[in-house]
Amino acid sequence: MPLHRSGRDMFRHLGTFVRYQMRAPKVCPTARILPHATRPQQQPVRLFTRCASLETTSHANRVFVPAEEFKEKPFEVKSDAPVNVEDLLFDMFKDADDTVCVGKFLNALFTTGLWKNDPRLKEMMQNLRNVHKEKSPVRSLESLNLSRETFAQVIRENIVLITRALRHQFVIPDFQDFIRYVEDFYWKCKVNTGGKVASYIPQLAKYNPDYWGVSICTVDGQRFSIGDTEIPFTIQSSGKPINYAIALTELGSDAVHQYVGQEPSGRMFNELVLDYNKKPHNPMVNAGAIVVASLLLYLIEPEMRTSEKFDWMLQYYRAVSGGEYLGFNNAIFLSEREAADRNYAIGFYMKENKCFPERVNLKETMDFYFQLCSLEVNCQSVSVMASTLANGGICPVTGHQIMNGVSCRDVLSLMHSCGMYDYSGQYAFKVGLPAKSGVSGCTMVVVPNVMGICLWSPPLDVYGNSVRGVQFCEELTRVFSFHHYDNLRHMTQKKDPRRQKYETKGLKVVNLLFSAASGDVTAMRRHYLSGMDMGLSDYDGRTALHLAAAEGHLECVEFLLKICGVDAMVRDRWGHTPLDDARQFGHAAVADYLAKWEAAPSSPCEAASSGKQQPQQPQQLQEQQAQEDITESSSLPPPKAATTNGTSRPVNIPILRK
Repeated sequence: MPLHRSGRDMFRHLGTFVRYQMRAPKVCPTARILPHATRPQQQPVRLFTRCASLETTSHANRVFVPAEEFKEKPFEVKSDAPVNVEDLLFDMFKDADDTVCVGKFLNALFTTGLWKNDPRLKEMMQNLRNVHKEKSPVRSLESLNLSRETFAQVIRENIVLITRALRHQFVIPDFQDFIRYVEDFYWKCKVNTGGKVASYIPQLAKYNPDYWGVSICTVDGQRFSIGDTEIPFTIQSSGKPINYAIALTELGSDAVHQYVGQEPSGRMFNELVLDYNKKPHNPMVNAGAIVVASLLLYLIEPEMRTSEKFDWMLQYYRAVSGGEYLGFNNAIFLSEREAADRNYAIGFYMKENKCFPERVNLKETMDFYFQLCSLEVNCQSVSVMASTLANGGICPVTGHQIMNGVSCRDVLSLMHSCGMYDYSGQYAFKVGLPAKSGVSGCTMVVVPNVMGICLWSPPLDVYGNSVRGVQFCEELTRVFSFHHYDNLRHMTQKKDPRRQKYETKGLKVVNLLFSAASGDVTAMRRHYLSGMDMGLSDYDGRTALHLAAAEGHLECVEFLLKICGVDAMVRDRWGHTPLDDARQFGHAAVADYLAKWEAAPSSPCEAASSGKQQPQQPQQLQEQQAQEDITESSSLPPPKAATTNGTSRPVNIPILRK
């Protein structure tokens, strides 16, 4: 048994019995709790390979032999006995002295995107510190070597998360490959020196225009930061989606939308204008955000004082951000209040039109609104907030259910249509992702069900959006299929980081080989029309022609040679050609056909004189396939698109009339 199969078998069975190790859901102090949803574990897949000694096997096992029948097995896994996952992990990382180096294990774990300070790894890191303190306080923690028993005790409390990470079951399986692109985008945007720093209050004008930070947090808690990601800044308008989500969660959609609408205004964000119902257009403009602040202050826990309500909101923000940095900048709060003539004008205008709940004190409402705008955050905390919205209200780094999923859906809808001031329409057209910007240079971006991103750079464009932030978003959706309307099936020039690196190619090979082995020439035509390489082979070098010949499917063999033009002399890892397989398995007709094909000339002139056909072009096969589809079915199928050289072309299907 080759050495590489042992590692593959370990990963295959790793996590099969993780359900026996599940931990109880954590409790969030500020909101209703639901257990963190985990992805269903995949069942072990039966791996097949070709048997090298065909002469000693039965006919049923000549092409495929179950891997479980090999005699040399590094692991004997029985279905009636639970697998010890800790032992499997230990065997993967153990050294020659039968111990695991902590540095080697942690490096493999953190390569998946987890951070050392992840709350979900708190128990494991504390256990490691305890072992380090007992055994070797002089040496570094990474230099420790753990025995099998100690290793199991260290990781046992966090085994579910560790297993998912090492099996690459996170939403971004190849996280290191993804962040290489992110780093490239970062440096490409770094040289952009356009825009001006906001100057309507002196504190914002003092920001260094060279500040530029990017933080990412996926819905599985994978983290990455580059640049000035720990420098604090005020959240400003980027906090409006969070305030709106809290109001929706605590009051419900119907109650909130009695006071604020859901439509883009088409006007400036701070304009004195209401919709036809005499309500603010949406919660992302200043008028709507002020109304939402009044709902938070007076309708949720109305018995609270203003100071208590501010503390309550602060705790809510900490829960949404997973305990990341959160503060308050009093200097900016005072400056905002001093330069608030426009916002006060909006407030009095709305009070005149009865936009607020009853018994609302406008001065207290405005102060509360300015306090929420003056909350101090950094890139890392905002990225977790955005990821909580992307994850349906579940904080990815704690597993706490903070907001309900319907509220997050409504918030993302308005971020998509109204989040980037007057540039919202162009942004939705070019980028197609929910986002909210603020005058501090912060841009909160959400990729639903995938990740949250915070982009911070103080220089703003004429619309009030971060220049570098907008450029980064455009670069992101140019390379990755994150645009809301990207077609994941046909946008082949874009990358989808949510897929395993070799998942797409592997599925293609499996489908093609099983079509050939079963003699399904119709399915093989579909593969050919879709532009697939019909000469793809599996791990053992077995092609569709090998399997079709071994099973005696003459029609498939003819199709692969005449239409697809595959190599008839291709050899697998044991040096066998399709002709060898046909002879070995006693398929005389297929063997004779292959022998004649191999003996025939290969040049066009020689082929014309000998009668050997050249491969058909997809257009010829489209007409043949369309005619067969019509005759096989009484109902007309929808037209299919054939791909040739990267371009799509409709298939002309003739209509049969009675």
